[in-house]
Amino acid sequence: MIPRRLALALGLVAPLMLGLPAAAEDPPVIAAAADLQFAVTEIAAAFTAETGKEVKLSFGSTGNFATQIREGAPFQMFMAADQKFIAELHAEGLTRDEGTLYAEGRIVLMAPHGSALKPDEAMDNLAALIDAGKLTKFAIANPEHAPYGLRAMEALQHRGLWEKIQPHLVLGENVAQTAQFALSGNAEGGIIALSLARAPEVAAQGEFALISHDWHDPLLQRMVLLKNAGPVAEEFYAYIQSPPAREIMVRYGFILPDEG
Repeated sequence: MIPRRLALALGLVAPLMLGLPAAAEDPPVIAAAADLQFAVTEIAAAFTAETGKEVKLSFGSTGNFATQIREGAPFQMFMAADQKFIAELHAEGLTRDEGTLYAEGRIVLMAPHGSALKPDEAMDNLAALIDAGKLTKFAIANPEHAPYGLRAMEALQHRGLWEKIQPHLVLGENVAQTAQFALSGNAEGGIIALSLARAPEVAAQGEFALISHDWHDPLLQRMVLLKNAGPVAEEFYAYIQSPPAREIMVRYGFILPDEG
């Protein structure tokens, strides 16, 4: 079973709402894709240290957040893992504008220490395990609403493994839960976000191999202010694009828009 510390770090034991206690005025709530769990938590802490202002972070699947925004969820800012969701919300009149591209994400094949799966860029070992009947469970995020799950499906299709691997799939609600499933010891591994695999709490649990970006559509990640955004949300939106925040994003493996 996955260590409680890792589950906590991935936001899977405690509620996904993070942030310091509210002061006189409640901090704005930021909806952030689950691949941002570590990077944006660190950025938010730096923002608070620099400005004295607080934000609350809610991590989950991009598709589910888009649905919640349509239903009136009180988010002030949305950091999506796939920019198409921002475009759709903007077309529906739910955002201030078309938002800003803040990063491109990557996916990795990851397996826990001791697994029969040995991650390699070509997924040759994964293919061999399937053919030998030695793969029991393999985790990806749900492709129906999680962009990282859709890109995992595309990569498996590219490698010619999608049909073979489907009976073994365990679907995470988002990519952070997928990381928990992949590293739990009950699965041989899974496909997760590079930004999670690079976090020390996750990296200590296993090994990973970067999957070629040519194997799937790009994970172009866009953020936007929603119609009810206040001044603190506006300031945090600007801070995400500042040098300190950009340095953190790069450290977690994100490709910045002007550095592709």
